[in-house]
Amino acid sequence: MRTVDLIQRKRGGEELTPEEIEFLVEGYTSGDIPIIKCRPSHGRILLGYVGREVSRLTECMLHSGDTVDLSHIPGVKVDKHSTGGVGDKTSFIVAPLAAAAGVIVPMMSGRALGHTGGTLDNSNRFRDSAPA
Repeated sequence: MRTVDLIQRKRGGEELTPEEIEFLVEGYTSGDIPIIKCRPSHGRILLGYVGREVSRLTECMLHSGDTVDLSHIPGVKVDKHSTGGVGDKTSFIVAPLAAAAGVIVPMMSGRALGHTGGTLDNSNRFRDSAPA
């Protein structure tokens, strides 16, 4: 398979097979396909995905990296994904509301965001600056 062929097919409105989507995700996450190859058109490609493609893309992305097993924590668990930091106001509202309703919200975060540090870092800033 060639990345450029898949991008051209998708631009033409064709549906990608599950194997083709897996090829793209594995290629990007392993570094075999430079992300720059898809960058100019990835937004248009993603907007053109149909249900089956979105489902396969989500599944491939889910299994493309390390995962955390939270099965030992009882109850319903949800995640409100966010790149965090710049302009992220939703997490500060959604996570406490869900937690107040009894839903477990792990609020996973990473340090790879560089200048922002992520939603959790900003949450701590707000908490630490709140009046006593």
